[in-house]
Amino acid sequence: MVYVGIPKGQADQEEEVLKTIQDGDSDELTIKRFTESREKPGALWHIYAAKDTEKIREFLKKVAEEQGQENPVDHDPIHDQSWYLDRALRKRLHQEYGVQGWAIVQFLGDVVFIPAGAPHQVHNLYSCIKVAEDFVSPEHVKHCFWLTQEFRYLSHTHTNHEDKLQVKNVIYHAVKDAVGILRANESSLRP
Repeated sequence: MVYVGIPKGQADQEEEVLKTIQDGDSDELTIKRFTESREKPGALWHIYAAKDTEKIREFLKKVAEEQGQENPVDHDPIHDQSWYLDRALRKRLHQEYGVQGWAIVQFLGDVVFIPAGAPHQVHNLYSCIKVAEDFVSPEHVKHCFWLTQEFRYLSHTHTNHEDKLQVKNVIYHAVKDAVGILRANESSLRP
């Protein structure tokens, strides 16, 4: 988080932000950090384990049906980013599917790493500027490839239809570079 600000002439809204953080299931140390320091929280994140993705997807489809909404085949309730799980929905998700995430309050200067394939949501508490960088770590190539496959089934007009990470290219160039290094040092590798 590189900037957290309050528009000039507006109240600080600390009580409202505190209520949002508390309703967001934040832990006591985070609440204490907010109430006892001069730090400004920028965003409230809820991050879920990648292994719970299908349960969350099923839950969101169920809630949509209960509200009379359609679930088109070429859309995805997670990738569409059309839902925000408030306290009631998070509680219901936990009760009905056994899924519980982690609440993280991001303060100015904090970094939040989201594991590959982990469903997440963010609620800005104040005006914020954040920098996001997608990357592929070696231990999560499988998850990134799986996400790429999911995106293929979205409609062609969907913002996530495009393969932004280019996982196949990342794998190709990593292998090519590794082979190049091995070949360059081949003579020193022989006994």
